[in-house]
Parts: sequence; C-alpha cells; structure tokens
Amino acid sequence: MSELSLPAIGGCRCGAVRFEITSAPLLTMACHCRGCQRMTGSAYSLSAAIPKEGFRVTEGEPVIGGLHGANRHFFCGHCMSWLFTRLEGLDWFVNLRPTMLDDPAWFEPFVETCTAEGLPWATTPAVYSFEGMPAMEDFDRVTRDYAEQRGQSVP
Repeated sequence: MSELSLPAIGGCRCGAVRFEITSAPLLTMACHCRGCQRMTGSAYSLSAAIPKEGFRVTEGEPVIGGLHGANRHFFCGHCMSWLFTRLEGLDWFVNLRPTMLDDPAWFEPFVETCTAEGLPWATTPAVYSFEGMPAMEDFDRVTRDYAEQRGQSVP
C-alpha cells in the first residue's frame, strides 16, 4: 500500500466534477449496510472522513442524490458518480469516496460498519468491525487509534 500524498486531487468518472483534499483522513471505513450496497452496486461502500477545511470542490457542481434526506449524498450530475457525503450533525468532516481520488492506492479501511447486513463473502482488512453503526464513543476511540497508528497528532 502506498502513502497518501497531499494535496490529493480527484473527481467523477466523466471529469465534470473535480475536488482536492489537503488534510489527511480522520478515519477510513467500509460500510456494509444495504443502503450503501444499493448506492454502490457493490458489497460495501468505502469512505475517508476528511476534515471539512481540508476538502473543496475545484470544478463543477455536485448534485444531491440518494434518498435526498438529512444525510446529503453528492454526485456528479452528468455521470452520476457518488463522490462524497455530508452527514447530518457531523459537519466537521466530509465522507469522501476514496476511489474517486486520482490515486486511491493508499486507501485501506480501518473500520467496517453494519457487518450484520453484509454479504457473507464480503470481507475487508479493517482493524475494527461493528455489526451496526458504532456509538460516538467508539468512533472517538477508533479515530484516536487510527491517528496513533499513522503517527498523527491525536485530538
């Protein structure tokens, strides 16, 4: 696995929407919930929680897709690539789809969630595994562990 080099750039499949990250992820994740399975057409979704001040759209205008609910899932309006999500009440980070980066080779999920809904054959190398969505104190703990394992300062 390679290392994330910042700034990192990425975008949708057709190139109409481009973005840049300038901060390392707070956490990397795989979610096995049925909603993520349906939105990705795959066994799980991948996310990198990027501090909001370290993320910006540089070209194009993402549109809201998915369920159009409290959690806002942003897509390219042309090719419909799912790019990132802003979660209600968790406005200090953006959940970026790391495979939308031009070089996603550094990515490995540290946490997997909603494994009770997962397909029986779908596994990841995640260090932590939760049958559902973890409690906030669990997120705090795994975020600290993620930072420590990467030699980053711990909030």
